[in-house]
Amino acid sequence: MAIAKLPTPSTPAGRLHEATLHSILGYQLAQASIVTNALYTKHTAQVFDLRPAEYTLLTLVVENPGGSMARLAKALAVSAPNITAWVDRLEKRELVVREKSESDKRTQMLRATAKGIKLASQATAKILEMEKQALKGLSALEQYTLLELLHKVGSLRATI
Repeated sequence: MAIAKLPTPSTPAGRLHEATLHSILGYQLAQASIVTNALYTKHTAQVFDLRPAEYTLLTLVVENPGGSMARLAKALAVSAPNITAWVDRLEKRELVVREKSESDKRTQMLRATAKGIKLASQATAKILEMEKQALKGLSALEQYTLLELLHKVGSLRATI
């Protein structure tokens, strides 16, 4: 049985030869993120006035009510000042509230407001709709596999 010859790898736009880069995970992730970032900006960021980091933070607060800012910073691998700036913006928009911890008065816990929960839900629905369109060239199994493999790669962060 003859094996079909694959086309010469080239960049999606500009058609530059990328034979070496074709097998580099970071390069392929960056190329894929160009697509998802452009779609996010057009269909989510502009519509809901949410930067990607703010959407992620808001969604994590919705799904983990009462979580600390330190725990969120660790989960997102960002500094405390970054989390504080994002929370400040979300709080100003009345999407989240800070509450003092019952067990440690120095710790601030975060909860999403009803407005925040609604916005996160609407933004998520839009993101899923947009990604469905972006990935329509992949089968359902390929889409599932892609997400699972990317999640596995992201989970390796704990080992480095």
